[in-house]
Amino acid sequence: MLFRSAKLAQLAEFDDIIDVRTPAEFADDHIPGAINCPVFTDEERVIVGTLYKQISPFEGRKAGAAMVAKNIAHHLETCFKDHPKSWKPVIYCWRGGQRSGAMSIILSQVGWAAHKLEGGYKTYRRAVLDELDVLPQKFSLRILCGPTGSGKSRLLSAMAGSGLQILDLEQLAQHRGSLLGRLPGQEQPSQKSFDSALLLALQKLDPEQPV
Repeated sequence: MLFRSAKLAQLAEFDDIIDVRTPAEFADDHIPGAINCPVFTDEERVIVGTLYKQISPFEGRKAGAAMVAKNIAHHLETCFKDHPKSWKPVIYCWRGGQRSGAMSIILSQVGWAAHKLEGGYKTYRRAVLDELDVLPQKFSLRILCGPTGSGKSRLLSAMAGSGLQILDLEQLAQHRGSLLGRLPGQEQPSQKSFDSALLLALQKLDPEQPV
């Protein structure tokens, strides 16, 4: 094989998680801790898709190959250039297809122990949803209620400061509810990004203690 594959459960074994999807895809959601090193810009992906559908798959692949080669060369000359031979990255795209495959092949040929994530982001997203179906049921949850402006967020902060476990959904959503709306100066996450943040927060909590 030109490169090796890795499963989602093995992510902790790698030095870096490389997301080769476009910046827009990465911003929508990504595996926690991943670094975005796209093989297509947002604009290039549109160009390739248009050529593929309106001209021919061959023309789309030909143009895409040139863009991928150019962008991987850029990453080799910049963000990858100081990595030692022992560097061990895992690479993913949307579903573990050609984009992550191209990056994995080249990094492996350089001499790094590059692995491609089986199933790509799609597998990660499915795992997040599956885990969110079962993990919350393991906790003893206490819901803090009160009208807008009553100081619920301040109380949660004080509770966290005293060592109690909290789960601040408004903070995760960067939103203060229907009346006050989004937090000033902060972008609201996508639903996918919120789900990832929620799962990460839950995984840090102790099911033996109330939340």
